[in-house]
Amino acid sequence: MRTVNEVSKLSGVSIRTLQYYDKIGLLHPTDHTEAGYRLYDDTALAKLQQILLFKELEFPLSEIKRILECADYDENKALSQQIRLLELKKERLERLIAFACGIKRIGVKRMDFSAFKTERIQAYAEEAKAAWGHTPQYKAFEEADVKRSQSDRRLMMTELMAIFRELGQLKDGAAEAVEAQLWVKKLKEYITENFYECTDEILRSLGTVYACGGEFTENIDRAAGEGSAKFAEKAIQAYCDRRSEN
Repeated sequence: MRTVNEVSKLSGVSIRTLQYYDKIGLLHPTDHTEAGYRLYDDTALAKLQQILLFKELEFPLSEIKRILECADYDENKALSQQIRLLELKKERLERLIAFACGIKRIGVKRMDFSAFKTERIQAYAEEAKAAWGHTPQYKAFEEADVKRSQSDRRLMMTELMAIFRELGQLKDGAAEAVEAQLWVKKLKEYITENFYECTDEILRSLGTVYACGGEFTENIDRAAGEGSAKFAEKAIQAYCDRRSEN
């Protein structure tokens, strides 16, 4: 057992924050001393670690509480998502360090802000949130998916990958080309008709997810050819940029 003061020093979480977590029912102490001080065992500390990692995924405390209380909560799945997000943040920090070193060494004059962009991190965080069913779009998909058979789902994925194959055949050309943009439009319409309402904002985030590595990239490249996922992202971003200008 550790006192609240010891847990605070160990975790870096302030005593006031631990008291607040207790108050809202997010993390209760395991026991109390005779004097009324909070005590925490290893199980409580493990839960605190999960809370802190979910905060890195930018989940609000209310959603963290709801997730941890779910009967089907999968700690391994959550940890895998948290690890991937931290890897993306590490990559961003490495880009920032290289950028700053370049300025110091040679005096970078060009207006390059790419090192400061966080789209991949934000997109993955949104994907992770969707995986836990806490977005209206995902909930709409989940409600519709209950009525589908396995053959229906396989057909949907086959049709979706067919769109990516068409995009993949165009990857040696310009992402802004008319034909590529038409296939992006078809992709957006297909997602809206079969999964959930695909707004331009969601489509842009999906494009980033498709190309940021992992299962999405592997599946698209396997179906449509190496480099297809990255081309799809470029075509999607071009599509959304053009629509935002109109």
